[in-house]
Amino acid sequence: MKQILVITEKPSVAMSVGKVIGANERKDGYLQGNGYIVSWCYGHLVGLAEPDSYGSEFKSWGKFPIIPEKWNYVVNKETKKQFDILKNLMNHITVDCVICATDAGREGELIFRHVYSMAGCRKPFKRLWISSLEDSAIREGFQNLRDGSYYDNLYKSALCRERADWLVGMNMTRFFSTLYNSTKPLSIGRVQTPTLSMIVDRDNEISSFEKRKYYTVQINCGSFTAESERIEDLQTAQEMAKGCSLAHAVVKDVKSEIKRTSPPQLYDLTSLQRDANRLFGFTAQQTLDSVQNLYDNKLATYPRTDSRFLTEDMEETARNVIGVIKTTFGFAKSAESEPNIKAVMDSSKVSDHHAIIPTVNIRYADISSMRDTDRKILYLISERLLTATADKYEYENTSIILDCNGTLFSASGKTIINKGFKAIEENFFNFIKTKAFDNNEASEKTVSHLPVINKGDSFAVTSKIAEHYTAPPKPYTEDTLLAAMERAGNGAYDNDDVERKGLGTPATRAGIIENLIYRGYVIREKKNLVSTPKGKALISIMPEKLKSAEMTAEWENRLSLIAKGQTDSSSFMRDISNFVENIIKTTIIVDSMKEAFNERKAIGICPRCGSKIYEGKLNFYCENRVCSFVLWKENKFFNSKKKSITKDVAVQLLEKGKVHFKDLYSEKMGKTYEADIILDDTGDKYVNFKLMFADKPKKGR
Repeated sequence: MKQILVITEKPSVAMSVGKVIGANERKDGYLQGNGYIVSWCYGHLVGLAEPDSYGSEFKSWGKFPIIPEKWNYVVNKETKKQFDILKNLMNHITVDCVICATDAGREGELIFRHVYSMAGCRKPFKRLWISSLEDSAIREGFQNLRDGSYYDNLYKSALCRERADWLVGMNMTRFFSTLYNSTKPLSIGRVQTPTLSMIVDRDNEISSFEKRKYYTVQINCGSFTAESERIEDLQTAQEMAKGCSLAHAVVKDVKSEIKRTSPPQLYDLTSLQRDANRLFGFTAQQTLDSVQNLYDNKLATYPRTDSRFLTEDMEETARNVIGVIKTTFGFAKSAESEPNIKAVMDSSKVSDHHAIIPTVNIRYADISSMRDTDRKILYLISERLLTATADKYEYENTSIILDCNGTLFSASGKTIINKGFKAIEENFFNFIKTKAFDNNEASEKTVSHLPVINKGDSFAVTSKIAEHYTAPPKPYTEDTLLAAMERAGNGAYDNDDVERKGLGTPATRAGIIENLIYRGYVIREKKNLVSTPKGKALISIMPEKLKSAEMTAEWENRLSLIAKGQTDSSSFMRDISNFVENIIKTTIIVDSMKEAFNERKAIGICPRCGSKIYEGKLNFYCENRVCSFVLWKENKFFNSKKKSITKDVAVQLLEKGKVHFKDLYSEKMGKTYEADIILDDTGDKYVNFKLMFADKPKKGR
């Protein structure tokens, strides 16, 4: 009997898919039933091989660049058992078709294609592309399977991303670690290094900032206060305040206009991570993990999206979800008006996946038993669907200009006409017991209202001077860093017609931040991300091109165009290879930083090349990776004499070329003797030694 093999990215998804298509019989590493076999990967089962797979000359770190003509891949040793299961299933005589059901995105495509290729499978395959793990979404997905070749460009983009990261990461890490004799590898990456550079630049701006005082004069008009423009020196401010004291201010101009603020857009992953950081202090990784967990449990749609809209066929779905939210969450009670779902629908602004929204399954969820992070993220995406489809916020804004003793003062106020979506926001912030974060109106110098004022009105006033200080730039938080990564290289970012470039993708940015922290280049200080001395030192030696956010963002844009079939993948890879070669050819060492990354102390000088010798765990080695000189602590010659090469012995061998022992053991005689061991290095692969005995004094006649 012929069967169809379905391959998912993880076991939990396989269970969901198997339940819908009737594959419920559990086997070792797969499910079976109803003509289907459903198996799974554990993330990346297959990955790029290490440099030494391209030749023994790359075992050491002294040869550059490493640019493979043909790429080598290896099976992950930790998950080889599952790979073998998949390989056997893919090539089984009863399987005539394979369905790729890994996560519907660039990395999911790569995971499947690598397994398919490494398993030597040549059978036709189709693609399941879904944005939710709800039963209805899975059923609909199986009714609309596409031929696997439809996603070939996405696969090419994924390959280019993987290989570009390898080329830059492997070459630059090895090259700069060698160039600066670093004790530990200097982790350098295509996206990681420009991101670190942004943090370092911001920290340098803060540390070099010089605070400056300035002044404004405020006049009290009884029911409201007006303020002057900024004044640089105190004397001018004092004279102005004195001239206005007990004087009259005359209204020169009054302007009133109705303003409307549109509701916020739905969440993509980055905007969700930003708000979760501002409101709850969640890291980008915590938010990604939580929304992924909600997706796996069928409570939210696909998380790794860069779209903030729904497709135009989702109106009924959105309406049903909104109805469930209103009956499930307390903060939704204020959402009384009919939702304007068309405001969040635009198929032209949805690429692989639509915005993140809850599913109707939340009606069955035990909210109280959820992890705190999962519960709060579910609250956020639910509240956002309500606010995004709510009415606009409307208010009347009044601004006035007054003249007092020849100086102009201004004041403004607003009167709310319709709270619209802000009514839902207020209830939500009260529900989660937190303050609202800054929005467009928060920065306005307004009062809640102004009295009725007409042009020509006069007010007796008192005056005072207010002191102000210029403020330094704020350290990056995960919120503001994610925004900076998203905007990098895109000066016209606010124009929706402009292709978003950015550093990394919504799916990878959290991992980049976590890796910078893991490597010790950045630390968290409460919500702030601050570069360490190690991070600053690394950026100080990086060539401008390697830390350029704009160029890396342009590469990311080209990867996006490759996925759309709008540009060539081979030219992209040529440019990356040329970039790596150019960095290696043109980089000049920064003399002042030669020893900045070297935490070791040299014990001597190499007798072969004159470089420094350092102590390792098992040996004493030459810093010059091209040089093969090494003294092994456990050495056959020394061991035969019941000795080893200690640090003190190595120092003497390097300084004097010999070391003296009084108790060398003779295996032949079974006793000890006194002699020098001479370093007899001939430049071969292994260092040689020989014995030298002291001349015995001649006996007198």
